Amino acid sequence: MFRMLLKPFARFFEVHAKAHYRAERHSMALTAGIILAASVGGFIEIAPLFTIDETVESAPDMRLYTPLEQAGRDIYIREGCYLCHSQMIRTLQDEVDRYGPYSLAVESQYDHPMLWGSKRTGPDLARVGEKYSDDWQVRHLVDPRALVPESVMPQYAFLLAAPLETESLPGRLAALRTVGVPYTDDQIANAAVDAGGQAVPDTEPADGVAERYGEETNIRLFDGRRERLTEMDALVAYLQILGGLTDLPAETQPPRGD
Repeated sequence: MFRMLLKPFARFFEVHAKAHYRAERHSMALTAGIILAASVGGFIEIAPLFTIDETVESAPDMRLYTPLEQAGRDIYIREGCYLCHSQMIRTLQDEVDRYGPYSLAVESQYDHPMLWGSKRTGPDLARVGEKYSDDWQVRHLVDPRALVPESVMPQYAFLLAAPLETESLPGRLAALRTVGVPYTDDQIANAAVDAGGQAVPDTEPADGVAERYGEETNIRLFDGRRERLTEMDALVAYLQILGGLTDLPAETQPPRGD
């Protein structure tokens, strides 16, 4: 009985094996088949892009990363943080209950590359901005197990002693503009100064940051020290803006638990 059930499948594979063998004997036929298969797959992947304007939300209040936040994002990528932390809350109720409003496509429109991720050795960070204080973030990065005993995260205490390189920031912002991030000439020209100004409140450079990026920009001593700009300043500034580039998710989604 079992053999009778398998007969149609055996016949199917036999026919296709013979067809594949015949195609391998004729290079042009095999090449045409490969091109056809690749074309079908490519069309299935590319076709949705033609409707992207209809599927991606519009966020009029969407703001840009400041130079300091962008520098922090680059450090986040350099240190491989995205390997253990995703930045995409799925629409599943348990994820929304734990992390907050699910992620919208528009939130990643200025992310190059995107850091959605798929592995969570640590928690998702899409809404971590302002969830903890700057002091907590610094202490956690310096010694993760001092705050979370079960953590397997590496220590990043060296960031406190590493001065932030800012000379390349104008070029980095200009490169991002070429792929669609709408930085202005003024923002690009002042990138290096603005990076330092965001970490020293109540100064003229800090006023320039607020003028160029908005009064709601986080301007404070991110690493708790005023004497110099460090990589810790940049990374904490980046972490504290995650989920805060637009208010659209909170405005369009029901409160958690509903």
